[in-house]
Amino acid sequence: VKAMCREGKNGTGDPNLTLYTDNPDFTPCFQNTILAWIPCFYLCSILPFYVLYLKWNNRGYIVLSVLSRFKTVFAFTLWCVCWANLFYAFHGIVQSRTPPTVYFITPLIVGITMLLAMLLIQYERLHGVQSSGVLIIYWFLCILCAVSPLRSKIIGTSAQVNEMCDIFRATTFYIYFVLILIELILSCLKEKPPFFSPVNLDPNPCPELNSSFLSKITFWWFTGMAVQGYKRPLEEKDLWSLNADDKSEVVVQNLQKEKRMRHPPCETEILISSKKQQKEPSFLKALIRTFGPYFLIGSFFKLIQDLLAFEWASLPYAPEVWITFLCLFQSLVITNSAKRSSTVGEIVNLMSVDAQRFMDLIFFLNMIWSAPLQIFLALYFLWQTLGPSVLAGVAVMVLLIPFNAVIAMKTRAFQVEQMRYKDSRIKLMNEILNGIKVLKLYAWETSFAEKVLEIRKNELRVLKQSACLHSLSTFAWVSAPFLVALTTFIVYVRVDENNILDAEKAFVSLSLFNLLRFPLNMLPQCISNLVQASVSLKRIQHFLSHDELDPNCVETKLITPGYAVTVRNGTFSWAKDLEPALIDINWLVPSGSLVAVVGHVGCGKSSLVSALLGEMEKLHGEVAVKGSVAYVPQQAWIQNATLKDNILFGRPYNEQKYQAVIEACALKQDLEVLPGGDQTEIGEKGINLSGGQRQRVSLARAVFSDADVYLLDDPLSAVDSHVAKHIFDNVIGPEGKLKGKTRILVTHSINFLPQVDNIVVIVDGKISEMGSYQELLQQKKSFAEFLRNYAPDEDEGSQLCSWISMIVIEDDEVLLAEDTLSNHTDLADSEPEIIFWLQKLQISIISSDGECPSKKSTKRRLGDKKSPELPLPKKGPSEKLIEAEAAETGTVKFTVFWQYIKAVGLLTSVVVCFLYCCQNAAAIGSNVWLSVWTNDPVINGTQQNVNMRVGVYAALGLLQGLFVLISSFTLAMAGIKAARALHAALLENKLHTPQSFYDTTPIGRIINRFSKDIYVIDEVIPHTILMFLGTFFNSLSTMIVIMSSTPLFAVVIVPLAILYFFAQRFYVATSRQLKRLESITRSPIYSHFSETVTGASVIRAYRRQKSFVHISDLKVNDNQKSYYPGIVSNRWLGIRVEFVGNCVVLFAALFAVLSKNHLSAGLVGLSVSYALQVTISLNWMVRMTSDLETNIVAVERVKEYSESEIEAPWIIEDKRPPEDWPNHGEVNFINYSVRYRKGLDLVLKDLNLHVKGGEKIGIVGRTGAGKSSMTLCLFRILEAVNGEIVIDAQRIADIGLHDLRSKLTIIPQDPVLFSGTLRMNLDPFNKYSEEEIWTALELSHLKRFISSQPETLDFECSEGGENLSVGQRQLVCLARALLRKTRILILDEATAAIDLETDNFIQTTIRTQFEDCTVLTIAHRLNTIMDYTRVLVLDKGTIAEFDTPSRLIASKGIFYGMAKDAGLA
Repeated sequence: VKAMCREGKNGTGDPNLTLYTDNPDFTPCFQNTILAWIPCFYLCSILPFYVLYLKWNNRGYIVLSVLSRFKTVFAFTLWCVCWANLFYAFHGIVQSRTPPTVYFITPLIVGITMLLAMLLIQYERLHGVQSSGVLIIYWFLCILCAVSPLRSKIIGTSAQVNEMCDIFRATTFYIYFVLILIELILSCLKEKPPFFSPVNLDPNPCPELNSSFLSKITFWWFTGMAVQGYKRPLEEKDLWSLNADDKSEVVVQNLQKEKRMRHPPCETEILISSKKQQKEPSFLKALIRTFGPYFLIGSFFKLIQDLLAFEWASLPYAPEVWITFLCLFQSLVITNSAKRSSTVGEIVNLMSVDAQRFMDLIFFLNMIWSAPLQIFLALYFLWQTLGPSVLAGVAVMVLLIPFNAVIAMKTRAFQVEQMRYKDSRIKLMNEILNGIKVLKLYAWETSFAEKVLEIRKNELRVLKQSACLHSLSTFAWVSAPFLVALTTFIVYVRVDENNILDAEKAFVSLSLFNLLRFPLNMLPQCISNLVQASVSLKRIQHFLSHDELDPNCVETKLITPGYAVTVRNGTFSWAKDLEPALIDINWLVPSGSLVAVVGHVGCGKSSLVSALLGEMEKLHGEVAVKGSVAYVPQQAWIQNATLKDNILFGRPYNEQKYQAVIEACALKQDLEVLPGGDQTEIGEKGINLSGGQRQRVSLARAVFSDADVYLLDDPLSAVDSHVAKHIFDNVIGPEGKLKGKTRILVTHSINFLPQVDNIVVIVDGKISEMGSYQELLQQKKSFAEFLRNYAPDEDEGSQLCSWISMIVIEDDEVLLAEDTLSNHTDLADSEPEIIFWLQKLQISIISSDGECPSKKSTKRRLGDKKSPELPLPKKGPSEKLIEAEAAETGTVKFTVFWQYIKAVGLLTSVVVCFLYCCQNAAAIGSNVWLSVWTNDPVINGTQQNVNMRVGVYAALGLLQGLFVLISSFTLAMAGIKAARALHAALLENKLHTPQSFYDTTPIGRIINRFSKDIYVIDEVIPHTILMFLGTFFNSLSTMIVIMSSTPLFAVVIVPLAILYFFAQRFYVATSRQLKRLESITRSPIYSHFSETVTGASVIRAYRRQKSFVHISDLKVNDNQKSYYPGIVSNRWLGIRVEFVGNCVVLFAALFAVLSKNHLSAGLVGLSVSYALQVTISLNWMVRMTSDLETNIVAVERVKEYSESEIEAPWIIEDKRPPEDWPNHGEVNFINYSVRYRKGLDLVLKDLNLHVKGGEKIGIVGRTGAGKSSMTLCLFRILEAVNGEIVIDAQRIADIGLHDLRSKLTIIPQDPVLFSGTLRMNLDPFNKYSEEEIWTALELSHLKRFISSQPETLDFECSEGGENLSVGQRQLVCLARALLRKTRILILDEATAAIDLETDNFIQTTIRTQFEDCTVLTIAHRLNTIMDYTRVLVLDKGTIAEFDTPSRLIASKGIFYGMAKDAGLA
């Protein structure tokens, strides 16, 4: 280079010209070579890659525009200018003035580069680039490198230094400078979109896609939303659509492609591979392969961050999205055993908390390599300044590393433990919320609240331990820079007396030590986040590598001709490590036949259906099912959607077929009763439908699906007997809608068995016999025995039939049964026997008129010819059951902060702020002391009073550390105290909330409060407050120091503060609202998720996995629409705050230089060293202000649910009933009316009813008549609109709810069990002795089953009692009732899911054990109430009939019709 410039020994660098002068400048040689070549080198090195990139990403060409023409013309002119310089150099040779070589080389290189730039402008246009980042950076570098030569030329011209011959070069340089400036400005403008580019039909597209490069790197495209968010709270309609690349379906597809966690190995692989355990596929590797490239781009920008104040924001997507999505996808394919080990609560935690841990890590990930790099650079420059003394400081840092490593290890252990508690708490809450109605009916809330609070106590204990560690860690890292500085300075001044600590050394070192503070602070945080994310990664990986159901375990293609279902030597179990539930099954089902599966409770009937669906582990054997399958589970699964959508289940609507299905499934009358007809929205789990309605909707879904094979798992148990008959005749039976299809019907109703083609009897998991009804009777095995016990033989049956018809129907003459019986003494004597037969006569018979077996039903044949009915009238849109969750808007109200401050404690809050003031005062004091020290005069080459200076400096520094330790510890403890109080208030309120709240609020929404929001209150808010207070006082002390040392700075601080304030307000208003919208759109993801998990077997049976995954996609995308702008708003702010910070540094330095004559060197050093920290402090302060506002939203949301309306008090001390109340069991309804919720119609209207103590009352009526509502009123689940209920002369409205509910006993319609031991499920308060419990089990026929279990009473029930059959769960509920044994017993369709034999046992048990009690039974099987004292018939909320069964039959009213349908009249 020297030779090229002919500049002697100086060449590109002359210290006298660049450093030791008041007017520094670069040498002409450096300007003409290095500076001129930098842009050329940049363009030439990037061009090949860029051209290849454009070739692969061609977006179509852009029509030649005026802008493009101008850019090309100016680039061409620039080329001409460069070549003019080159020719001028050649002209010099001709004139015998040979110029230096550089005047040939530089114009040539620059000219060629300009030519390349001109060609690139056109090449980009032909490939559809609207705004070129490559060229903007190129022109910007050209300007940057031309500024120094421009200044030199202007100064040179004014000093008249140039010779005349350089006027030409100066002129061309000025022209060059103006042209590159114009090129830079033109490059910043955006071209029109490419020709033939696809039309974007999106109503609200994200402006990022079409924004210019400059707008992208400064996030200017986001400003519109920031302004809008500042003017008014953002709503969902303001959010931009997601870019195609960011949509869930695209991102997850890429991740799944990489994940391939379960690619099935081929046969050779299996043969070759050893028997060692296969390693779990790595989820981390899949993540790196999918998102690694984005991350590397971000890391590259981080490297050149200070050049463009450009912090990385290149990870385009929330990990929550793909984790949430993969969890959903996985939960649709995992086996049942895996489902037991990963409960819904645990999976929700994976989706919320663990996914959030990833989010937190991503923002710190770059610091993992950036922090060590910054530390290294700082130490290098310190070495330059202070020499080997720095090693003392390094030693301190090295000593701190193991200290922090130990803390990190302990923290990780605590976090694993804490997550375990959190999982079990969410799991328990999920169960409590699912079974809240049962808890209320049994008055068990306190027992379960204690359980939750016990888990919570452990969770907070672990949290407290990790908070103590965190305080120690904070202390170590805040003190670290100071300790490093202290030891370095002490060693420096002590090693050699001639080492003088002057202002330059002290403050350059101090600035470097302060620069060390940020990486040293961030490193432990990164490490702790890394530790947390690795725990979460393990949990997610464990879940994603669960065993999946083998999609090929049921063969669907090849099957024996003529058969629809074949099972050969099949042995199945619910999990590989459990005993087989079905053993050695051999079974062929002919196509188009109707097969009934019968057997005792828990013998394996439902398991057989599950095996055909592929839901069980096939241990060996073969299963084949031909064609599509429709499945009706024993407990209907209903979606939170309209009734119509539940029936259509994603299939196209067909009016005629739909109406026929509604008619056949007996739903027509229900649609007339429901507020919005078939457009009525059904709540979660079908909450606003009765059990019978849910079952019929589930059946209608199956019938509408028009499948080849129907698997019906006891669909008739939940409906009334006359409806069961209607459904059998019109849907399932030989003449029903499904005739010709293959139907496998699990049933307990033996009266339908004569009509089926084949019967399979299962005993203890094996098929004990098979054949038609007649064949099995002739075989005289266990089935025939069973039938003989439960069905009278034909002759007796016919006699009885004709006898009943004689009594009641002869010549249409109505004879009262009592009169008849008294006239015929012989009959009167046998009355008990007759009534016994009446009970049993639900039995054998096919007919709809109660005709005897010998007669064939004529009614059904007539029914076939009925004219098609008119379609149902369309009702108006119904009232929405589940209201959309409302977002709070505007600033977070002060009351929310006040609520948190109160929870923390007012005094504690003041103390913490005071400690922070002290800490910063100590920090300023130590630095001011240092500045005074550096101004000490130097006498004989040494400074005086060094010992005193060092001592005070050390004392101030250690005092600062002490304050940090105390304040962070106090804050952590206060945060935990607040978390405990807020959670307790939320739990307390939710257990006191009336049932109507749960009917209209999705459980996901409440779980969201208990998982995500409580996590934020536990862990995020205290940490945010710590950071906020730190950065706030830091920024404050910076301003104080700068203004006290250079008062001029006050002038600039006002405009800077205004700028800063606006950036902060715009940002906070927008990001806070985005955070709220994000929270609200997250709840539906959880709701849909738990709904999907619950109905996984139904979804798989109908092969609807894809559409559920698609719905999840849409919900996740909705959530991302508010999440993505949230991240962008962060970066938008970062760039603007960085700008303000850099202005502060600039002005602080500028004013220090201007005031250099009357400022001591020490003060200037102090001022500038503080200014250098300000950018980081300001940036973090805004971030923390906003984080605090956005996270305090969690307190707002918890507060909202802690203050919702509550039911009456549990106990009213001065109105407690006597211990033995109710001692008679007399119940009075007086003018009683009730509705479910405000604004709905009355469900019971002016009920007047008197039940004497000890009476047995049967309650019947069509679905929706108000039967269950009546029982709910007794428990005050529903409160009266007017009128009252009096039990034993005590108005129930006057006493506490627990006093009332604990004195009544109910066996509810849906048997709800909680995960835990059987003993806990029977007696959560440990009130009863072991003998009493065993007696109850014996009476409820569970003793044999429980005593066969190794754990006996400690038998573990899984979530929802999944490991017991529905019948067994119902028996557990009976055992609960037998334990409580109160004077009033209510049975709500309690024996619907039980076979006849068990039902008979139960009825006998109830008759003997509750002989002197008042029993109210809602009955589906009329035979169970035929011997009751009286029967109450409800119709549309009023009493239609109320009398003894025999009188009601004789009066030929509604009850007679129902008895007749059931074959009892």
